[in-house]
Amino acid sequence: MSMQVRDFDIVIVGAGPAGLTAALYAGRNKEHAVLLEGKAPGGQLLNTELIEDYPGIASILGVDLAEIMTKQAADFGTEIAYGADVQSIHVRPDGMKEIETTAGLYRAPALILTAGGNPRKLDVPGEAEFAGRGVSYCAVCDGAFFKEVHLAVVGGGDAAVEEAVFLTRYASKVTIIHRRDHFRAQPILMEQARTNPKIDFITDTVVESIEGDASVQRLELRNVVTGAQSSLDVGGIFIFVGFIPNTKLVDAHVDHDAGGYYVTNPMTMMTSVPGIFAAGDVRSQLTRQITTAVGDATTATIAASKWVEEWKRGREDSEAELEDVMVSGA
Repeated sequence: MSMQVRDFDIVIVGAGPAGLTAALYAGRNKEHAVLLEGKAPGGQLLNTELIEDYPGIASILGVDLAEIMTKQAADFGTEIAYGADVQSIHVRPDGMKEIETTAGLYRAPALILTAGGNPRKLDVPGEAEFAGRGVSYCAVCDGAFFKEVHLAVVGGGDAAVEEAVFLTRYASKVTIIHRRDHFRAQPILMEQARTNPKIDFITDTVVESIEGDASVQRLELRNVVTGAQSSLDVGGIFIFVGFIPNTKLVDAHVDHDAGGYYVTNPMTMMTSVPGIFAAGDVRSQLTRQITTAVGDATTATIAASKWVEEWKRGREDSEAELEDVMVSGA
């Protein structure tokens, strides 16, 4: 059976906040665009319980914001292709992008990558073995399974501290383990954690292994300053030590930073590959928030629209020149 092929002007990959914003602006601009999503729309919004830092909205559940953004994008007319899990992206010599998915082949001159990424793992013994049995990377998803249990949270950024505070509504106690003695999390989050009676801290320490029988029962720890070994009895461990961007789908080289995030032109969000734009968590930038994702996507979509116009104009000029040559040759 031959693969279904569909042509568009703009293809958007990933339906997180950036992708949904790109879809909204593409629809408003009456672009022939499609948003590809292999799973449910929302991205990291689906892993965030409460959002309180989105301008104009005092407080909203992550799943509710995802639902609103999805409806808004669809209402403006952009097609949303669910179950279209992207397998690879090929850049043709003429600039056309071919996006191979589980739902068929999509082609467009402009591609906006908003594919987000996946949580970074500790890569320690027991982590893979106890995945789903005490090892988790999403407090909103799994927190309710750990009522009155002592939990560990590993990490020192916003996600780790925010999720630790969230877990206190279920856990009897939450211990935050961080490899350094200072935290990257915002001061307001650190204040919430330090004033929460259920939270304590272990700093300058890493997890050496995750132990247990049928499920997680304890962690083996090592102090990175003194080298001292210790054990911590816990019923679960939530890991928030970073993010690996989904930036390996394109078969052409795209400039990226040391973390694998795409480097873009800040004026247009275009990458080093003409016609490929990046927005949201896949882009190299100072901070990754919902607000930065939607801002990136707004710029990327408007720039992509202009780029498509120029690409089409260039193609028409090339065809006209070829026709002139053929006529004169005749």
